[in-house]
Amino acid sequence: MREPQGAGNGKAGQSPIGPQRSGGERSEPERSEGPMGAAPEAGEPGRSAPDPEVSEKPRRRTFTAEYKRRIVREGAQCTRPGQLGELMRREGLYSSHLTEWRRQFERGGADGLAPKKRGRKAKPVNPDDKRVAQLEREKRRLEARLAQAELIIDIQKKVSQMLGIPLKTLDDDGSDS
Repeated sequence: MREPQGAGNGKAGQSPIGPQRSGGERSEPERSEGPMGAAPEAGEPGRSAPDPEVSEKPRRRTFTAEYKRRIVREGAQCTRPGQLGELMRREGLYSSHLTEWRRQFERGGADGLAPKKRGRKAKPVNPDDKRVAQLEREKRRLEARLAQAELIIDIQKKVSQMLGIPLKTLDDDGSDS
């Protein structure tokens, strides 16, 4: 009968757990070494170093309605545990994306998944607004001219009083006296 490995058979370098390794020895290559984890060389064809520059303002991701529809359909087909998480990781999505897209689909069907314009909604254009604005500008202009005319009349009255020149006044019936 054979004894299990490391069960006191006296082999050097072995313990009940398995073969012992020295501190610097590893069973798999370091991440920065080897063909899979090697840093790309500048002269290697087909590989380029990642761009270290970060954009000034990050861009918001946008998704087409067809893409959203496809993900919602695939998400509905996920039945096994972990299958939905696998889909989300593969597509680089958050669960909130799927939740929101499901709500949009329930509310508006396929059309509910179409991208919406962000920001404030434009006010409906009233055809009378242009005419009202024009009349208000004209009213302000005429009020300014009236104030100027009243100022000139007041000055004329004061000058005529200082010089002793009588001014003609209008009677109640609109005729000169």
